[in-house]
Amino acid sequence: MDPLTLVMLAVLAALVFFMFRNSRKRQKDQAALQSQMVVGADVMTNFGLYGTIIAIDEEANKVALEIAPGTVVQLHRQTIARVVEPIVAEPEDEGVAELNQDNATVMGEPDFGQRIADTDDEPKKGDA
Repeated sequence: MDPLTLVMLAVLAALVFFMFRNSRKRQKDQAALQSQMVVGADVMTNFGLYGTIIAIDEEANKVALEIAPGTVVQLHRQTIARVVEPIVAEPEDEGVAELNQDNATVMGEPDFGQRIADTDDEPKKGDA
């Protein structure tokens, strides 16, 4: 056997190995997702639709997903991409908020909705 044939066989073997490994990983991830899919879970579909699972039909492979109050859609179970974990908002430190507000007034920035008075330094429209 010449060296080129051996290299080609080694590359082919590596490709097959990585294909099987990737397949097993996807199956493991899908099994973990299926175990998290329970009634009441907030989920996101493959096409970006968020909702709450109302019912799961194992035989027909369907999920009833409530996307708005009173609006329920039927989806294939495999279109669920992930279970959405609730985001916990960290409370803002009050000292930092007060400091930011004080800095805004010290720096001369107007409050929201406050107009800046025209200054004599700036040329007005129509002035040459």
